[in-house]
Amino acid sequence: MSYVADNWYWILAAAASGGMLLWQQVKSGGAGLSPTEAVLLINREKAQVIDVCEEAEFKAGHLVGAKNIPLSQLGSAKGLPGNKTTPLVVVCASGVRSAKAVSQLKALGYENAQSLQGGMAAWRAANLPIQKS
Repeated sequence: MSYVADNWYWILAAAASGGMLLWQQVKSGGAGLSPTEAVLLINREKAQVIDVCEEAEFKAGHLVGAKNIPLSQLGSAKGLPGNKTTPLVVVCASGVRSAKAVSQLKALGYENAQSLQGGMAAWRAANLPIQKS
């Protein structure tokens, strides 16, 4: 008990640090790929990019080679790859809709679907290329 009393500030610092890490995960929509991890997956494993933004958002700027399938239309599976083992990088503006889309895709059998954590905002912050259409 003496250890806890003598080192309460270290215990508090560890708890606060863990709380901040947990908050970042909750705020960003959970686990997902960083922009760097997404680039590696696209380049090394030929992952397809699915953008679940609405059409106007997509036209304003998206990842190069991304296919636009709005979240509301994802259940129809039109435009999704026929091979359900194809790695998918799912993108939206902030990462919230893409995390929901990953859940839907996994229910459809696409087990290799992953969300871009932070969405297009994180992609832009990493100064990665954007295509406008």
